[in-house]
Formats: sequence, structure tokens, C-alpha cells
Amino acid sequence: MEVYRLSKQIYASILSGKGAAIKGARWNSIGVEIIYTATNRSLAMAEVAVHFSLATLPSDYMMVTIHIPDDISLLKLNSTDLPTDWNTFPHPSTTQAIGDQFIADNKYCVLQIPSAVTQGDYNLLINPNHPDFKRIKIILTESFPFDKRIFK
Repeated sequence: MEVYRLSKQIYASILSGKGAAIKGARWNSIGVEIIYTATNRSLAMAEVAVHFSLATLPSDYMMVTIHIPDDISLLKLNSTDLPTDWNTFPHPSTTQAIGDQFIADNKYCVLQIPSAVTQGDYNLLINPNHPDFKRIKIILTESFPFDKRIFK
């Protein structure tokens, strides 16, 4: 399967959870490495765009296409498996606990979770500590200019 990640150019060739570990996010606490990806390009863009305005729109982003072998261990969670406030902003600590536990258990390489930004779409979180992580590869990196009409 192919998944997508929108990344600053400087980090686009590196598949690492270190960036997420610096600040933490919806599905990980500070210090917990995890890689956020989306099931389609539009979702990857939406997940990043919610953090920008027209004034702060970056010009150095790249769309990274990542190949995940079909036989990689994957845990699927639906919205019914999550706390009722899982998609609120700011994100609750309960979602971070779910991602942190996924990484700590190290049973699955990938966690599929619903997008908090786009209802009906899914993000795939990758565990960089799992033994199968070495089978996941970047297959394409291309410039991704944001369409300014999104931010009017």
C-alpha cells in the first residue's frame, strides 16, 4: 500500500519519528517517536494545512510517497474504539496515551486511526521501533506547493 506524508524539504528524505517526539501531537506524547502518514495526498495536505494561515504558508514542503508492504502487521481503530473527545482541539491526553501504548507494546508496525480533520478518512501511524519498520520505504518525493485559495 502507498501512504503519504507532507514534510518540510529538509526532512523529506528521512523516515523518522524524531520530529513528532520533539513536540508531541494528537497520537504521541513528547519523547515518543511515531511517524504520521495519510491514506491519500489530500488528507496529508489537510492534516498539515490546519496549522497554517495564508501569512504562514510554507513554500518548502514536499509530498512523500511511502510504500508499506501489504503483509505488515496493522492494528485498525475506528472512532467507536476511541474516547468520545478523540477528535477535539486541542487534542486530549487520552489520544496520546493510545499512541504511546501502541509504540510501547511494539506488537504492530502500523496503527490505522480515523482522521480528526477529515471525517471518513484515515491516518496510518508507523512505529519506527518495530522490527518490520525496515521494510517500509520512501518511493517518491516531490515538491508540493500549497494552493493559496485554500487559505482565503
